Amino acid sequence: MTAEKKSAVEQRLDNGIYGTPQIKPDEQRRYLGTFRERVCLTISVAELHEQSWVAALAAEFKRGYGRLVFLNGNLPHEEIRPYVRAAAQAGANFTMKTDPEFKTDPRSLAVVVAAKEAVYQSPVDVKKRYPQLASSGPATKAATKNKQHGGFFHRLFHREGQ
Repeated sequence: MTAEKKSAVEQRLDNGIYGTPQIKPDEQRRYLGTFRERVCLTISVAELHEQSWVAALAAEFKRGYGRLVFLNGNLPHEEIRPYVRAAAQAGANFTMKTDPEFKTDPRSLAVVVAAKEAVYQSPVDVKKRYPQLASSGPATKAATKNKQHGGFFHRLFHREGQ
């Protein structure tokens, strides 16, 4: 029997037995409970582990579209704390999503910035939206660390003019 032909009582019984039907459940799981057309920015778990994207989050808030932040609460609190702080400082609403359906594998999303209505932003991936903020990865961090140490030893053991 189709939904149009079911009585209100039958629909209510079905909802009680099977749960309320969801629109695009796979999309909602992917984007931490919201729809793709509302998403302004996403940060994956892998991207979260590569570097801090707090500056990108702040830039996104300045754009003024997305004021809702969904955080994957199944990640360690230390990893998402800076994003909670940034959202609170910007006056954005944030929600921690801790349902088991929100995974923590590298391809899953850790942070989603969304609007209340559809905004149809593209691209939404943080590396594509803010490429100027992306570091080139761990090799760059190691090179920077070595330069800092080289500078220290250079000043320590070398006099000016040598």
